[in-house]
Amino acid sequence: MMTQGAARRLRLKGLVVKETLQILRDPSSLLIAFVLPVLLLLLFGYGVSLDANHIRIALVVENPTPEAERFIASFANSSYFEVDVMRHRATAEEDLVAGRMDGVVVLRADFAARLGQWDMAPIQLLLDGTEANTAHIVRGYAEGVWLAWARQEAMSRGLPIAIPVVAEPRIWFNPELRSRNFLVPGLIAINMTLIGTLLTSLVVAREWERGTMEALISTQTGLPELLAGKLIPYFVLGMTAMALSVAMAVFQFGVPIRGSLMVLFGASAIFLVGALAMGLLISTVTRNQFVAGQVAIVSGFLPAFMLSGFVFEIGSMPGWIQVLTHAVAARYFVSTLQTVFLAGDIWSVILPDLGAMTLIALVFLAATSVRTRKRLD
Repeated sequence: MMTQGAARRLRLKGLVVKETLQILRDPSSLLIAFVLPVLLLLLFGYGVSLDANHIRIALVVENPTPEAERFIASFANSSYFEVDVMRHRATAEEDLVAGRMDGVVVLRADFAARLGQWDMAPIQLLLDGTEANTAHIVRGYAEGVWLAWARQEAMSRGLPIAIPVVAEPRIWFNPELRSRNFLVPGLIAINMTLIGTLLTSLVVAREWERGTMEALISTQTGLPELLAGKLIPYFVLGMTAMALSVAMAVFQFGVPIRGSLMVLFGASAIFLVGALAMGLLISTVTRNQFVAGQVAIVSGFLPAFMLSGFVFEIGSMPGWIQVLTHAVAARYFVSTLQTVFLAGDIWSVILPDLGAMTLIALVFLAATSVRTRKRLD
């Protein structure tokens, strides 16, 4: 006679096989799990960049002199700027207003005569402030070129360098200053959120619509078996998609992994369980594919994209928004991914993130159990 434990294992195996076959027969599940993450990685990896390259800048030289020519050469030799030399300030300002230039550097007619007066700025920099981030970057690049040129000019004249402070930056973790190294690991968290919440919410809601979920509930299958039978196949699917995303990050985009793969996939497993539980909860509450999809995007994808620190710095947000970000699991997953990829196994960062993700996953699992149990009454 079959024991109770053996019967549970047999029922669980049957549920896992049933869900696996349903995934393999449903093209939309495979599209969400594999095609969508690849498309997002390609789109963000190649199409989105926070780096400022090929900056269009106008150099207005009112009185050409050897000193002005050397200054122009310092900008032209920079890999950041595309230089257009002009004689009239009005023309350059018109191009700046029209958006044809990102900045204007003005060398007035007395530029050479004022070079020895280090207490006065012999150049003027005009920027388009409508794009504040780009304007800050252009200002920093232009100041860097100016300081380098000023030091070189003073040395060539045998004069003391009158710049009181010289910054010598040392960039840790991402010395190339490639925004792709920062964006791609964060995008993996966005992909995992989509896979976890959207996939399970749509598929399980479809079962509620078709009545197959009620049929499962009416059997001897217990609630833990039912939840495990739903989670396990999609967990395997999500971790496979995670492996694909990591492979693309490393081999396609050249993002380094300085930490442990075990830590990387362990954190991914914890986050995915929470995302899957959230998707199950959404499907249980809504029981409608369309509504479930909308709720999954609003409550899963958008917070993960906007409030996780993936693109927008959390410290720059209003205080009450920063408080809300603590309830977004993707915030901790993005932090862990960027730490493991760029810095290594920094446990002072990773352990609090793992604790927060575990707590959020347990909350969603408990809420799903309670909500589903009510439907068993």
